[in-house]
Amino acid sequence: MKLDILAIAVHPDDVELGCSGVLMTEKQNGKKTGVLDLTRGELGTRGSAETRDLEAAAAAEIMGLDIRENLGMADGFFKNDEAHQRLLIKYIRKYQPEIVLSNALDDRHPDHGRAGHLIKDACFLSGLRKIETKNENGDPQQHWRPKYIFHYIQDRYYEPDFVYDITEVFERKIQSIRAYSSQFHSQEYHSNEPQTYISTPEFLNSIIGRQAMFGKMIGVPYAEGFKTEKMIGINNFDSFIQRDT
Repeated sequence: MKLDILAIAVHPDDVELGCSGVLMTEKQNGKKTGVLDLTRGELGTRGSAETRDLEAAAAAEIMGLDIRENLGMADGFFKNDEAHQRLLIKYIRKYQPEIVLSNALDDRHPDHGRAGHLIKDACFLSGLRKIETKNENGDPQQHWRPKYIFHYIQDRYYEPDFVYDITEVFERKIQSIRAYSSQFHSQEYHSNEPQTYISTPEFLNSIIGRQAMFGKMIGVPYAEGFKTEKMIGINNFDSFIQRDT
């Protein structure tokens, strides 16, 4: 299946926090959307890999994704090296996305930045025809390079290069985050596991506040922010969101 937009994240729940609003809005616009999780988040303080698998599936249902796959890389110990790049290239070529949404290039969690660079490098290398890969059936894959890579803003604040209005799907975004009841504040998850940085009510409140702040920048209730290293061009001023000056 060819995808229009592929979000790639090192941990299940990164996409939900960073760019699920864009995925759901673009899906409503008729686009094919998908998620690749690089790891199962098995080093997380709370829950287990198996729990995260179930939570990721529930979140995918909420987001209405066309596909969600997990590459099974080692949480915390994956590298941006040839072996990991080649594995990711196979999936980029499999789905041939026009746009890739990626982890931030630098963040509080070192996995995020390392994954951001891995994704960026794999997207470029995927476009080189002399790098040979094969699909699940052993057939040669065609080279493919996404047109754009946009990095969603995660824990550390960065001034976004652009923001995307997600007001219409904001409540569903919060539902997709809450699907990870082992990770975030929840009345349903009963465990004697320790509280973490992200399991307090204040963390989810900070996510809501961040989206509201990005929305305020363009005069809408909620938006998601992105960084890009590639200049964005437009050919129609109707693409702009109108706001009061």
